[in-house]
Amino acid sequence: MANILSIAKTGLAAAQIGMATTAHNIANQATPGYNRQQVIQTALSDMTEGGGYSGIGTSVQGIQRVYNSFLATQTIAAQSSASQQTSYYAQINKLNNMVADSSAGLSPVLQSFFAGVQDLVNNPGLPASRQAMLSSAESLAARFQSLSAQIQGMRDGVNTEITASVTNINSYAKQIAQLNEAIAKAQSGTGQQPNDLLDQRDYIVSLLAKETKVTVVKQETGYGVFIGNGQPLVIGKDAQELSIMSSTTDAGRLQVGYSVNGTVVAIPETAITGGNLGGLFEYRSKTLDQVQNSLGRIAIGLATTFNDQHKLGQDQNGNMGTDMFYVGTPDVAAGGSNSAGSGVTATFSNVGALTTNDYRLSYDGSNYRITTLPDNVVSYAGTTFPANFIPGVSLSLTSMAAGDEFMIRPTATGAADFKVLIKDTAMIAAAAPIVTGATTTNSGNATISAGSVAAGFAQSNLSPTVTLSYDAATGTFSGFPAGMDVTVTVNGTPTTYAAGTPVPYTAGATIAFGGAQVQISGTPADGDTFTIGQNVNGSGDNRNMLALGELQTKNVLQGGTASYNSAYAQLVSLVGNKTREVQVNSEADGALLKQLQDAQQSESGVNLDEEATNLLRYQQAYQAAGKVMQAVSDMFDVLIALGGR
Repeated sequence: MANILSIAKTGLAAAQIGMATTAHNIANQATPGYNRQQVIQTALSDMTEGGGYSGIGTSVQGIQRVYNSFLATQTIAAQSSASQQTSYYAQINKLNNMVADSSAGLSPVLQSFFAGVQDLVNNPGLPASRQAMLSSAESLAARFQSLSAQIQGMRDGVNTEITASVTNINSYAKQIAQLNEAIAKAQSGTGQQPNDLLDQRDYIVSLLAKETKVTVVKQETGYGVFIGNGQPLVIGKDAQELSIMSSTTDAGRLQVGYSVNGTVVAIPETAITGGNLGGLFEYRSKTLDQVQNSLGRIAIGLATTFNDQHKLGQDQNGNMGTDMFYVGTPDVAAGGSNSAGSGVTATFSNVGALTTNDYRLSYDGSNYRITTLPDNVVSYAGTTFPANFIPGVSLSLTSMAAGDEFMIRPTATGAADFKVLIKDTAMIAAAAPIVTGATTTNSGNATISAGSVAAGFAQSNLSPTVTLSYDAATGTFSGFPAGMDVTVTVNGTPTTYAAGTPVPYTAGATIAFGGAQVQISGTPADGDTFTIGQNVNGSGDNRNMLALGELQTKNVLQGGTASYNSAYAQLVSLVGNKTREVQVNSEADGALLKQLQDAQQSESGVNLDEEATNLLRYQQAYQAAGKVMQAVSDMFDVLIALGGR
């Protein structure tokens, strides 16, 4: 009977533990990261009694959490990927709304500006039209600067979120290290798993995966957590604290620092993937930088090409045109540890060849190297300084020592630097600086074009007025300015004649000298003369303004493949397509994450219906064990009563 009583006692104990475990599951049904627990129960070894083996009860071996490590690993990876896409989409969506805004984008002010140019074409001498054109130019400059400021605001926002993410990572790393220590102490000497502590650690790891991609390695001292290129974040009870540091070549660009032997070094942005942090870095390098550079390239290209043509015109004061817009220079930033006296400067050589890339120039003492960003591709390596390697940019070297580096951002500040230089309406060079004419006594039917000028023209080249005379016997023109070569272009083929040499006449050919160029057509008679001189009354002349207006639709950017408007349209399309791509990826990764979480919950989550069933089962087991004990008590009473007779 003592054996039966002992068996009932073990049953009571097992049922009690089962009820407690079930109650614990029910209480933590909504606890984040909680995995349901179950009692591991085994029968105690049999003993021989009489003619066979008799059981001696049950034993609770432990309480085990229902945990699938394979599913957990997959879920953590999916969480990291989904968080990266979510973070990327949240950022790029704001950028897309900005550039695509039909009223706040660049397109409407570009159209307004060239509408002002066209109005001035129609009314070159009207002060109101000149003022309207200047006002539209100021509006264009203000829009470039506004868009640049908004991009800078987004860049500052990225820095703020990077700082917050690193703060979270450090907090989670510290908690994981503390849990590693607590779990090790709880397991010491017992061999039992501290389920709730294990759940807490796994949950913190999942939160860490929201911030960055992590690799978890199970070690004797607990979880080893690694990030980036394998940098250990947590080893046992020790956590490495990350830091925020500025880029050595851009104080406004925050990076993640990692301590190596007491020295804090930057983890490469490309090494930090996954999670919020990975999304922020990818967005900044592959979208935000590219949009800023694209906008700057448009501003630089517009300012430069408009200035070039404007300087070929004549203003109302009779002077040659000046720059209408200010064009900055490529941004060159020296590395923080560069040697004293090192220096590199950059200038624009061909705005049509500019790209939207940034470049890192470094020197190891023997070879110069240019790395193209954001792809980090080494595009040049050699002993010769790459003065003209970057498209559209010329570099000039002062000196570089081993270990020196420079960040070259050709177009990054183009939009911020864009501004109007001309404030006086009389300085708008709407007229052409030359006038041409045919002598009234000419007997032939030849005519001369209005003429135009090209780079290198100076008004002094036509002082005094040039008079060209035709010699029918030789079929040539003479009278060109002394000391100036003459270039005649026929069907696209130029031929240069030395100064003082008679120039053969070809009807319709372009005749150029000293930056001036004209076309003479028809059949001149012997002795016919044509004049080319300075424009002394250009108030009503609109020839240069016509040329400026034509720039609106000319493909002067991106190697002659895009106009101002189409270049911006490509920018809007690029951001829009990338936004849609990231949105689709975010939705797909989110769906995968939910699928894995659902699978994990179906196996490890608390099902209240199931727990209610378990509670009833353990309750009935407890009552049954109690009945056994009561029966044993009744049997003892009978024996005692029999013994008393």
